[in-house]
Amino acid sequence: MRLFISCFLFLSFFSVFAQENSAPELVPIVKVDSLYREDQFYFAVTYNTLANKPSGLSKSKFSSGFSGGFLRDMPINKSRTVAIASGIGLSYSNYNQNLSITSSSDTRLYSIIDSDVNYSKNKFSLLTFDVPVEFRWRTSTFESHKFWRIYTGIKFSYLLYDKSVFNGSGGKDKITGNSDFDKLQYGAYISSGYNTINLYVYYGLNPLFKSAQIDGEDLKMKALNFGIIFYIL
Repeated sequence: MRLFISCFLFLSFFSVFAQENSAPELVPIVKVDSLYREDQFYFAVTYNTLANKPSGLSKSKFSSGFSGGFLRDMPINKSRTVAIASGIGLSYSNYNQNLSITSSSDTRLYSIIDSDVNYSKNKFSLLTFDVPVEFRWRTSTFESHKFWRIYTGIKFSYLLYDKSVFNGSGGKDKITGNSDFDKLQYGAYISSGYNTINLYVYYGLNPLFKSAQIDGEDLKMKALNFGIIFYIL
Protein backbone atom coordinates (compact mmCIF):
# COMPACT_ATOMS: atom_id res chain seq x y z
CA MET A 1 0.00 0.00 0.00
CA ARG A 2 2.86 2.34 0.92
CA LEU A 3 4.55 1.57 -2.39
CA PHE A 4 1.34 2.31 -4.29
CA ILE A 5 0.92 5.69 -2.59
CA SER A 6 4.56 6.61 -3.29
CA CYS A 7 4.19 5.77 -7.00
CA PHE A 8 0.95 7.79 -7.21
CA LEU A 9 2.58 10.90 -5.64
CA PHE A 10 5.63 10.55 -7.95
CA LEU A 11 3.51 10.36 -11.08
CA SER A 12 1.39 13.35 -10.01
CA PHE A 13 4.47 15.46 -9.33
CA PHE A 14 6.03 14.46 -12.66
CA SER A 15 2.81 15.40 -14.53
CA VAL A 16 2.65 18.87 -12.94
CA PHE A 17 6.34 19.45 -13.60
CA ALA A 18 5.96 18.44 -17.24
CA GLN A 19 3.02 20.84 -17.72
CA GLU A 20 4.96 23.73 -16.19
CA ASN A 21 7.92 23.13 -18.50
CA SER A 22 5.97 22.52 -21.70
CA ALA A 23 6.87 24.71 -24.67
CA PRO A 24 4.85 27.97 -24.89
CA GLU A 25 2.27 28.28 -27.67
CA LEU A 26 3.75 29.85 -30.79
CA VAL A 27 1.86 32.92 -31.97
CA PRO A 28 2.65 34.04 -35.54
CA ILE A 29 4.16 37.50 -35.73
CA VAL A 30 2.66 39.70 -38.41
CA LYS A 31 5.22 42.12 -39.75
CA VAL A 32 3.81 45.57 -40.52
CA ASP A 33 5.42 47.35 -43.44
CA SER A 34 5.51 51.03 -42.48
CA LEU A 35 7.59 51.78 -45.59
CA TYR A 36 4.89 50.66 -48.02
CA ARG A 37 4.56 51.83 -51.63
CA GLU A 38 1.36 52.14 -53.62
CA ASP A 39 2.79 50.50 -56.75
CA GLN A 40 -0.25 49.84 -58.88
CA PHE A 41 -1.58 48.45 -62.12
CA TYR A 42 -4.23 50.70 -63.61
CA PHE A 43 -7.02 50.24 -66.14
CA ALA A 44 -9.25 53.03 -67.48
CA VAL A 45 -12.43 53.10 -69.56
CA THR A 46 -13.28 56.48 -71.10
CA TYR A 47 -15.83 58.38 -73.14
CA ASN A 48 -13.87 60.31 -75.78
CA THR A 49 -14.76 63.67 -77.23
CA LEU A 50 -12.88 66.53 -78.89
CA ALA A 51 -12.11 70.09 -77.85
CA ASN A 52 -11.37 73.00 -80.23
CA LYS A 53 -13.55 71.49 -82.94
CA PRO A 54 -13.92 73.24 -86.30
CA SER A 55 -17.31 74.64 -87.27
CA GLY A 56 -19.76 71.91 -88.28
CA LEU A 57 -17.91 69.01 -86.66
CA SER A 58 -20.00 66.82 -84.37
CA LYS A 59 -19.85 63.32 -82.94
CA SER A 60 -21.87 60.63 -84.68
CA LYS A 61 -21.74 57.74 -82.19
CA PHE A 62 -20.45 56.89 -78.75
CA SER A 63 -16.65 57.12 -78.78
CA SER A 64 -14.81 54.90 -76.31
CA GLY A 65 -11.26 54.44 -75.13
CA PHE A 66 -9.26 51.99 -73.05
CA SER A 67 -5.91 52.30 -71.34
CA GLY A 68 -3.81 50.29 -68.92
CA GLY A 69 -0.35 50.11 -67.44
CA PHE A 70 1.79 50.13 -64.31
CA LEU A 71 2.79 52.97 -61.97
CA ARG A 72 5.77 53.02 -59.59
CA ASP A 73 5.05 54.87 -56.34
CA MET A 74 7.71 57.10 -54.70
CA PRO A 75 6.54 58.63 -51.35
CA ILE A 76 8.09 61.99 -50.44
CA ASN A 77 6.83 62.55 -46.87
CA LYS A 78 7.23 60.59 -43.64
CA SER A 79 3.59 59.50 -43.41
CA ARG A 80 3.72 58.42 -47.08
CA THR A 81 0.47 60.21 -47.93
CA VAL A 82 2.19 62.35 -50.59
CA ALA A 83 4.07 60.77 -53.45
CA ILE A 84 5.28 61.04 -57.02
CA ALA A 85 4.63 58.20 -59.44
CA SER A 86 5.65 57.32 -62.96
CA GLY A 87 5.17 54.34 -65.20
CA ILE A 88 4.31 53.00 -68.65
CA GLY A 89 1.12 51.98 -70.40
CA LEU A 90 -0.90 51.70 -73.59
CA SER A 91 -4.03 53.56 -74.74
CA TYR A 92 -6.50 52.82 -77.52
CA SER A 93 -8.88 55.67 -78.43
CA ASN A 94 -11.78 55.87 -80.90
CA TYR A 95 -13.33 59.10 -82.18
CA ASN A 96 -16.61 58.76 -84.07
CA GLN A 97 -17.48 62.05 -85.81
CA ASN A 98 -18.30 63.59 -89.19
CA LEU A 99 -14.76 64.58 -90.21
CA SER A 100 -13.96 62.94 -93.54
CA ILE A 101 -10.32 61.86 -94.06
CA THR A 102 -9.51 60.75 -97.62
CA SER A 103 -6.32 60.45 -99.64
CA SER A 104 -5.31 61.55 -103.11
CA SER A 105 -1.79 61.06 -104.52
CA ASP A 106 -0.21 60.70 -101.05
CA THR A 107 -2.08 63.79 -99.86
CA ARG A 108 -4.65 63.66 -97.07
CA LEU A 109 -7.86 65.63 -97.62
CA TYR A 110 -10.11 66.77 -94.76
CA SER A 111 -13.71 67.96 -94.89
CA ILE A 112 -16.93 67.98 -92.89
CA ILE A 113 -19.39 65.37 -94.17
CA ASP A 114 -22.64 66.94 -95.37
CA SER A 115 -25.76 66.04 -93.41
CA ASP A 116 -27.40 64.51 -96.51
CA VAL A 117 -24.58 61.97 -97.00
CA ASN A 118 -25.47 58.48 -95.80
CA TYR A 119 -22.76 56.49 -94.03
CA SER A 120 -22.63 53.79 -91.37
CA LYS A 121 -19.18 54.47 -89.95
CA ASN A 122 -16.71 57.33 -89.88
CA LYS A 123 -14.01 57.37 -87.24
CA PHE A 124 -10.32 57.50 -86.53
CA SER A 125 -8.53 55.35 -83.94
CA LEU A 126 -5.21 55.87 -82.17
CA LEU A 127 -2.95 53.43 -80.34
CA THR A 128 -0.31 55.10 -78.16
CA PHE A 129 2.51 54.16 -75.81
CA ASP A 130 2.11 56.21 -72.63
CA VAL A 131 4.46 57.55 -69.94
CA PRO A 132 2.41 59.12 -67.10
CA VAL A 133 4.10 61.26 -64.43
CA GLU A 134 1.83 62.21 -61.53
CA PHE A 135 1.66 63.90 -58.14
CA ARG A 136 -0.28 61.90 -55.53
CA TRP A 137 -2.17 62.76 -52.36
CA ARG A 138 -4.03 60.10 -50.39
CA THR A 139 -5.28 59.20 -46.92
CA SER A 140 -3.57 55.79 -46.93
CA THR A 141 -1.95 54.05 -43.96
CA PHE A 142 0.27 50.97 -43.71
CA GLU A 143 -2.68 49.14 -42.12
CA SER A 144 -5.22 49.63 -44.94
CA HIS A 145 -5.21 49.92 -48.72
CA LYS A 146 -8.68 51.51 -48.78
CA PHE A 147 -8.36 55.30 -48.87
CA TRP A 148 -9.35 58.53 -50.58
CA ARG A 149 -7.03 59.81 -53.30
CA ILE A 150 -6.41 62.69 -55.69
CA TYR A 151 -3.81 61.94 -58.38
CA THR A 152 -2.93 64.50 -61.04
CA GLY A 153 -0.19 64.75 -63.63
CA ILE A 154 0.99 64.81 -67.23
CA LYS A 155 0.80 61.91 -69.67
CA PHE A 156 3.24 61.78 -72.59
CA SER A 157 2.13 59.57 -75.47
CA TYR A 158 3.84 58.31 -78.60
CA LEU A 159 1.60 57.29 -81.50
CA LEU A 160 2.21 53.68 -82.50
CA TYR A 161 -0.68 53.14 -84.90
CA ASP A 162 -3.52 55.14 -86.42
CA LYS A 163 -6.47 54.19 -88.59
CA SER A 164 -9.20 56.25 -90.28
CA VAL A 165 -12.28 54.42 -91.58
CA PHE A 166 -15.20 55.64 -93.67
CA ASN A 167 -17.98 53.21 -94.59
CA GLY A 168 -20.62 54.73 -96.85
CA SER A 169 -22.85 53.93 -99.79
CA GLY A 170 -19.88 54.11 -102.15
CA GLY A 171 -17.84 51.53 -100.22
CA LYS A 172 -15.27 51.44 -97.45
CA ASP A 173 -12.14 53.61 -97.25
CA LYS A 174 -9.36 52.91 -94.76
CA ILE A 175 -6.21 54.95 -94.14
CA THR A 176 -3.34 53.96 -91.82
CA GLY A 177 -0.01 55.60 -91.07
CA ASN A 178 -1.36 59.14 -91.53
CA SER A 179 1.65 61.43 -91.13
CA ASP A 180 -0.63 64.38 -90.37
CA PHE A 181 -1.19 63.04 -86.85
CA ASP A 182 1.25 64.36 -84.27
CA LYS A 183 3.41 61.41 -83.18
CA LEU A 184 4.17 62.96 -79.78
CA GLN A 185 1.10 63.89 -77.75
CA TYR A 186 0.81 65.07 -74.17
CA GLY A 187 -1.96 66.13 -71.85
CA ALA A 188 -2.99 66.78 -68.24
CA TYR A 189 -5.18 64.43 -66.24
CA ILE A 190 -6.70 64.01 -62.81
CA SER A 191 -8.22 61.02 -61.04
CA SER A 192 -10.06 61.06 -57.74
CA GLY A 193 -12.07 58.63 -55.66
CA TYR A 194 -12.04 55.99 -52.96
CA ASN A 195 -10.44 52.55 -52.97
CA THR A 196 -10.34 50.79 -56.37
CA ILE A 197 -12.75 52.84 -58.54
CA ASN A 198 -12.02 56.49 -59.35
CA LEU A 199 -13.26 59.19 -61.71
CA TYR A 200 -10.83 60.21 -64.46
CA VAL A 201 -10.49 63.22 -66.79
CA TYR A 202 -7.81 63.78 -69.47
CA TYR A 203 -7.30 66.93 -71.55
CA GLY A 204 -4.82 67.05 -74.44
CA LEU A 205 -2.44 70.00 -74.34
CA ASN A 206 -1.40 69.76 -77.98
CA PRO A 207 -3.57 69.11 -81.08
CA LEU A 208 -4.00 65.58 -82.40
CA PHE A 209 -3.06 66.79 -85.89
CA LYS A 210 0.12 68.68 -86.68
CA SER A 211 -0.46 69.41 -90.38
CA ALA A 212 -4.14 68.97 -91.27
CA GLN A 213 -6.40 71.70 -92.66
CA ILE A 214 -10.01 72.29 -93.62
CA ASP A 215 -10.46 75.06 -96.19
CA GLY A 216 -7.03 76.46 -95.34
CA GLU A 217 -7.68 76.49 -91.59
CA ASP A 218 -5.52 74.33 -89.30
CA LEU A 219 -7.23 71.55 -87.40
CA LYS A 220 -6.52 72.23 -83.72
CA MET A 221 -8.67 69.52 -82.19
CA LYS A 222 -7.53 68.19 -78.82
CA ALA A 223 -8.51 65.07 -76.92
CA LEU A 224 -10.97 65.41 -74.04
CA ASN A 225 -11.75 62.14 -72.26
CA PHE A 226 -13.96 61.33 -69.27
CA GLY A 227 -14.18 57.98 -67.56
CA ILE A 228 -13.39 55.62 -64.71
CA ILE A 229 -9.97 54.38 -63.71
CA PHE A 230 -9.29 51.28 -61.60
CA TYR A 231 -6.17 50.91 -59.42
CA ILE A 232 -5.09 47.39 -58.52
CA LEU A 233 -2.21 46.58 -56.15
